[in-house]
Formats: sequence, structure tokens, C-alpha cells
Amino acid sequence: MATAAAPAPAAAEPKKKGMLIPMLLCTVVAAAAAGGGMYFFAKKSGSAPAAAGEHGAPAKADEHGGGHGGGHGDAGPAAGAAQYLPISPAIVVNLDDNVTMRYLSVDMELMSRTSAGVEAAKLHMPRIRNTLMMLFTQQRYDDIVSRDGKETLQKRSLEAVQGVLKEETGDPQVSGLYFTNFVMQ
Repeated sequence: MATAAAPAPAAAEPKKKGMLIPMLLCTVVAAAAAGGGMYFFAKKSGSAPAAAGEHGAPAKADEHGGGHGGGHGDAGPAAGAAQYLPISPAIVVNLDDNVTMRYLSVDMELMSRTSAGVEAAKLHMPRIRNTLMMLFTQQRYDDIVSRDGKETLQKRSLEAVQGVLKEETGDPQVSGLYFTNFVMQ
């Protein structure tokens, strides 16, 4: 009886090997599809290489061999292009409500059209956060539960940030403030 039982495990082993090949094949196909998808979307959303000149030809260095200076080159985002700065971490405050304990958690991003505006906002971020926190603690749940209430708070928040930056730098520097997450409990 012991000899009859021995061939059974040997018969099961080829079946395991038979399943191994399709599983490996599926894994390779899935990895190739994921890599191809990442390449496709990265290529589609990417811009032309910075070193390419007009009509895709490589850019030439100037006649003195430097290839830089003269006000040309990649100096960051184009003038007037929107640049965003997250206000991180989220601002979490208690809302002004006498009946129940209410909380507000807000993630925001500032928008500036200049690198100087982004740098000024970074430099004065502690004061910006404090000003926004004080503004948010004055809010009542019933006033900001509606879309109009949120838009009003967004406008007042932008004005508060611009006020801080105008006081510190002489220029409002930022032109937009966007709520990227807004949770009330």
C-alpha cells in the first residue's frame, strides 16, 4: 500500500508546474502593461526637452561656447504662470458654536504668478497660518455650511493673506487661495 501512494504526489507536482507558467506569464504581462502605461502618460504630460531648439533640433551654444547668459534659459516657471504653495499641515480649529463642540479642518493652497510671491509666502508662513487660524476660529458652523458661506470664507481668507503680505512686503504677492480639503464636524 505504501508503494501505491507514492505516485500520487508525483502526479500533483506537474500540475503545480503547469500553473506556475501561466501565473508568471500573467505577472510579466501585467508589469509590462503598467510600465507601458506609465511611459505613455509621462510622455504625454511631459513637455519638450529644454535642450531642444526650434523644430526639435538640439539647441546650440552661443558663439563664445558658454550657452548661458543673455537672459535666455530655464529660470523656473514662465512669468505669469500659476505657481502653488500648499499651506501645510492643515489648519484645524474649534468653531464658534455655543451648543455643541464643532471642528473645522482646512487644507489650502496659495497661488502666485511670481516666484517672488511664493518665496514671500514661504517666508511669512507662520504669520499667514496664525492669521488664518484666528479668522477660522471666529466662524460659526451655520455660516459656513453652505457653498456661499465657504466662498465668502475663501474670499476673506485670501484678503487676510494678502493683507499680511502687503504689510510685510508692500505687495499682496498672491492672487488666489484655494481650499483643497474642507471638513466640518
